[in-house]
Amino acid sequence: MKITFLGGGNMAIALVGGLIQRGFEPHNLGVIEILPEARARLGEQFSINIYEAATAEALQCNVLVLAVKPQQMRAALASLPAGDNKPLIVSIAAGLLVDDLARWMGGYRRIVRAMPNTPALIGAGMTGLYADPSVEAADKDRAEAILGAVGETAWVNSEQLIDSVTAISGSGPAYVFLFLEAMQEAARELGLSAETARTLAIQTVIGSAQLAEQSTDPVSVLRERVTSKGGTTEAALKKKAEMGVKEGLIAGMHAAAERSRELGIELGRD
Repeated sequence: MKITFLGGGNMAIALVGGLIQRGFEPHNLGVIEILPEARARLGEQFSINIYEAATAEALQCNVLVLAVKPQQMRAALASLPAGDNKPLIVSIAAGLLVDDLARWMGGYRRIVRAMPNTPALIGAGMTGLYADPSVEAADKDRAEAILGAVGETAWVNSEQLIDSVTAISGSGPAYVFLFLEAMQEAARELGLSAETARTLAIQTVIGSAQLAEQSTDPVSVLRERVTSKGGTTEAALKKKAEMGVKEGLIAGMHAAAERSRELGIELGRD
């Protein structure tokens, strides 16, 4: 399988690195990147095929990964030369709908949408995937293999659910970072050093996530086990409940999903 990336930004670099780590042959990977400094960075990191333009040679691939910014996608697709090769298209551009991508490619619908998140940059990502109904199972396997090189994957059977994925895992790292900020700030207010505050906060989140992953119990049960009646955890959770922390988090994710839907409409306008 030959894979070409249209765009050589951070997510493309993460995917290339992940694929190589999993045994993918570098000579079967290519990146089309118009910026000289970005091409130089790619050349320093990988022994792959690097192209300064979308030539016919660059597009002789089985999978074309669309990795340019959503606002640049229409122009980038318009620059692609016509040819007989019809690769699977995997778009990692946030917000762009299959219908709009297909329209900009003359009705071509062999498309999978992918919504990775930033932990993919260290191989610990979570990616939601949606395939146009015309996409065959073998193509879905190819898309999953590519995104699976940087973490876990999950398929949704409706494109609208990509907005939900965006709200939960796409934007999710920011929620976790906000929680970490709050934990560290509280730790400093309680007299701990900045270094200790950082260590305590980050390791608590890592350990709790691993415990939740490995446990067969719901997270609500795990929370209850930490919450002794009349104890410190109960006091903390009561204060958070008074301030509507959980409700605020849930409302924020609904807002993120709605904004994702709006962006899909805005980005797809001709």
